[in-house]
Amino acid sequence: MDTTPRPDVEVRRSKRRRRTVSAYREGDRIVVLIPASLSRRQEAEWVETMVARVEKAEARRRPSDDDLMRRARALSRTWLEGRAVPGVVRWVDNQNTRWGSCTPVDRSIRLSHRLQDMPGWVVDYVLVHELAHLIEPGHNERFWAWVDRYPESDRAKAWLDGYSAGARLEGADTV
Repeated sequence: MDTTPRPDVEVRRSKRRRRTVSAYREGDRIVVLIPASLSRRQEAEWVETMVARVEKAEARRRPSDDDLMRRARALSRTWLEGRAVPGVVRWVDNQNTRWGSCTPVDRSIRLSHRLQDMPGWVVDYVLVHELAHLIEPGHNERFWAWVDRYPESDRAKAWLDGYSAGARLEGADTV
């Protein structure tokens, strides 16, 4: 028996829509747009198909832990002279106030699951930031000199600051 939780789904019927069916993520739900002329059976079939398509596309955009490790190694080679060698890099669900964290002693890097839907250059910035802690543990000038080798650093910092500010305006508990 499949115990995977299904997302909330909202079906929107349109009299103007004749043949096409589409779907997209809107917050925590998946919206499926269908022609008003479809039967309930056809609707159910299309909803199942379209939810699967949206979930498959989202899964492709979210790198696995192994993908993160490969990405971290490549970023270290490219921007940090290969000096940052992580032991493990993984997504975690329990970081709601930080984007990432690093434990230099065991060379582990953890990225918040909240980054999974963000642009790749933002994820790369957070990875470079955490990798730099493997070279310089604190947030001193030497640390920032390593981080700033990544050409998208300023853009990514601004993006994350804007995201956090927007979340605070929406009344989110944590960002």
